Amino acid sequence: MTRPAQGTPCWYELTTGDLNAAQRFYEKVIGWTVGDSGMEGMDYRIAKAGEAMVAGLMLPPAPGIPPNWGIYFSVDDCDAATTAAKAAGAQVYMEPTDIPGVGRFAALADPQGAAFSILAMDGASDAFDQKKDRHGNWHELMSSDPKAGLAFYGKLFGWKASTAMDMGPMGTYQLFSHQGQDIGGMMAIAPGMPGPGVPFWLPYFGIDGVEAAIARITANGGKVMNGPMEVPGGAFIAVASDPQGAAFALVGPK
Repeated sequence: MTRPAQGTPCWYELTTGDLNAAQRFYEKVIGWTVGDSGMEGMDYRIAKAGEAMVAGLMLPPAPGIPPNWGIYFSVDDCDAATTAAKAAGAQVYMEPTDIPGVGRFAALADPQGAAFSILAMDGASDAFDQKKDRHGNWHELMSSDPKAGLAFYGKLFGWKASTAMDMGPMGTYQLFSHQGQDIGGMMAIAPGMPGPGVPFWLPYFGIDGVEAAIARITANGGKVMNGPMEVPGGAFIAVASDPQGAAFALVGPK
């Protein structure tokens, strides 16, 4: 199996202080099946959409890390990509490390402080698929300097600026593409925006019915911060947080 091309989203990972509660929430809200990964020495759980592995759930690796969703992007060479990211101003949270049977990864933060991870996979990934529900669909960077952010990720991953949307007082929402496909957007953090108030990546998961998913979020202890809201192309989105406070978003038909 061939690993995804460099810069392709390839994995999503929830860090949470209550794995059992998070498992129940996302199984009910998104419809994943969550089970133990079998990794020795840690409780790491895998969320599946059918037979496809989409996301991992884990406890914080160190004290003080708040609940959060992280995104992994594929690279051809983890060590070389880490070196390139550092040279471009990134901070390294975890140096390149092997995951037996998975690949080699590193945890980083871009020059503005948004955390992300890179992974040189041993095989293929089904986590990101814009044509399927319950898979990763869109990736949103809230940044103190989205232009600098796009320059950084463009150099590292080959992303290109796509459509720029005027959001009025909120500024410009800059879409970016990978291999000719729009896979996300970037915009400046503004007062009152949902989220932690610092630069961060927000993953969107595809869902078959945003309004019904919103009802499931609130019924199961989550909080809807924005939505349902129609976006260009006719889809609807909702930005929410799970009961432990990790932000995520959903996109699909109303």
